[in-house]
Amino acid sequence: MRRLLGSVRARATVAATLVVALVLVAAGTAVVLSLRANLVDRAGADAESAARQVAARLASGTPWDALDLPDDDDEPVQIVDGTGRVRAVSEDLEAVSGTGTSGVKPFAGPAPRPGALDDDVSLSDGEAVIDGDRDTYRWAAVEVKPQEDDDSRDDDEEDSPGSSGGSGSSGASRSPGDDDARTFTVYAGAPLDAADGAVRTALTVMLIGLPVLLGVVAAVTWAVTRRALRPVEGIRAELDAITGSRDLARRVPEPATHDEIAALARTTNATLAALEDAVDKQRRFVADASHELRSPIASLRTQLEVGAAHPELLDLDGAVEDTVRLQHLAADLLLLARLDAGERPPDRLVRLADLAAREAAEHGLRATIEPERPDGYAVRGSAPQLGRVLGNLIDNARRHARSEVTVQVGQEGREAVVTVSDDGPGVPPGERARVFERFVRLDDARARDEGGAGLGLAIARDAAHRHGGSLTVGERRGGGAEFVVRVPLAQ
Repeated sequence: MRRLLGSVRARATVAATLVVALVLVAAGTAVVLSLRANLVDRAGADAESAARQVAARLASGTPWDALDLPDDDDEPVQIVDGTGRVRAVSEDLEAVSGTGTSGVKPFAGPAPRPGALDDDVSLSDGEAVIDGDRDTYRWAAVEVKPQEDDDSRDDDEEDSPGSSGGSGSSGASRSPGDDDARTFTVYAGAPLDAADGAVRTALTVMLIGLPVLLGVVAAVTWAVTRRALRPVEGIRAELDAITGSRDLARRVPEPATHDEIAALARTTNATLAALEDAVDKQRRFVADASHELRSPIASLRTQLEVGAAHPELLDLDGAVEDTVRLQHLAADLLLLARLDAGERPPDRLVRLADLAAREAAEHGLRATIEPERPDGYAVRGSAPQLGRVLGNLIDNARRHARSEVTVQVGQEGREAVVTVSDDGPGVPPGERARVFERFVRLDDARARDEGGAGLGLAIARDAAHRHGGSLTVGERRGGGAEFVVRVPLAQ
């Protein structure tokens, strides 16, 4: 089962089919119940109409034997008096239930007086047997109440005890049983077999049509899902081929649509492009690092070999200088490796103004802090890394300055701003983005005491970005280069 539902197409098809099945079952149930309720209400209305018609004739004074009761299976009628005796029934009515009185044999008696119809109508379900056929019926009961005439009411008053014309003996008063005998209820039925048949037909249609409709839904969902996921299969196949060939220059196909799959393809291609660029940078970095390390190592080896053969010719100062350069280069490469690995600086408060003043003092300069802040322009991050940023910028400015290097600390909005400027030749506008690339040196001098390795600005920019800030270069007023570091102030 898990393997069967292992694909998105299968899960989507099963889910869609189940949802449609639940909706259809719920809708079908509601339709069947509503249909039966409407048909039963219709039967109740028919039964009430038939009962009122018979009761109206009785109320008008029609005798029992003169009533024209329906004799078909659709409207059986039973008339019962207040004592529970059956007065009249439809022809061929053999048995009845649900009316409160199961009798079907009329009781002979005097014709009822005219009466009044009761507005209340009661409904109940029961059965009736007509010509041997047993069916379920909805019964409607209408009550007819007797009306007294003036003569009978006067006779009652004269015969009652205490009347002016009586002698104090009990007269011929009417008993309550007489009123019950003249109060009767008309029961008229309407068959429910039509409602039951309509419900059975609807259920049969649903049971036959539901599987067919679900099959159509499943087939359509399977086909539509297959067509929708076809580009995904193309993307997966191309990614598999890229993984096997390790050719990051390849790209996945982008469908000519504007849906989520097209967005996925574009994002995948952007990721492949970024990955290709990162791999290319890594390769260039390794090649440049190897080249930068080869020169001092070769020079140091040559000096050591000459010194071993001719001790009097050993350039000890040059060997020490090459060793220091190797040490600095190794430290720079290690820091870049940590930055590339995504190392986050520690969340500590650093007084940027104090750090700038200390780095400037180490290079024989004085930092200008304006305006002064009680917190010393506190930022969050790593003091060694921020110190490395400022130190690299000051080193770069001193290397290119003619006579002046300035270090200023200030504030713009919610950011601390450190500006390091010099009065040197400056950075051409077309080179201001490339100057931050690794192993890039814009000066022509390649000597180890002038050009450096070309990693200082790259390290400074990456470290500034790791602290949520930025490093940009522009032109100093009056000529020269101006490097600006922005770091968010601590809240």
